[in-house]
Amino acid sequence: MVATFPIVIEDMTLDDIDGVQEVERASFPVPWPANAFRHELTQNKNARYLVAREGGRIVGYAGLWLMVDEAHITTFAVHPDSRRQRIGERLLVRVFEMAAALNAEWLTLEVRASNLAAQKLYEKYGFRRAGVRRRYYSDNNEDALIMWTERLRERPVRERLAKLKAELQETG
Repeated sequence: MVATFPIVIEDMTLDDIDGVQEVERASFPVPWPANAFRHELTQNKNARYLVAREGGRIVGYAGLWLMVDEAHITTFAVHPDSRRQRIGERLLVRVFEMAAALNAEWLTLEVRASNLAAQKLYEKYGFRRAGVRRRYYSDNNEDALIMWTERLRERPVRERLAKLKAELQETG
């Protein structure tokens, strides 16, 4: 039997950067360098980052920038070995909660046009396609879909999040 640990989601610290880099390199063809995360954590007052930890290992992370009343998800990944365990959903719920705590009106993000699994997750949580950034990704010039939520304070958004969060808690 393989021992498993509960997933803990908490604020990213400088000590987490090496673990985040492991997830980054396993997830993206052009990973952010460590110094980009260091800068985000120490210099960007509009940035907030989370990590998902299983035992001592970082298995996912998410970041956002608060820009006036918009929370823009800047990066989001779960290690390929840890996908399909609802870690991404747990991170996304925390991103919604963090955005609401920062008084953001909306959440927005870009996602690769080919990343259907991520799009499905975002749509489940109420994101809708709002446009396309042509040739957005530098590694292969792939388009990015721009996605937005409805206003975070609106009742249907809050109710959807509460329902999905309860379902997550039921399944562990």
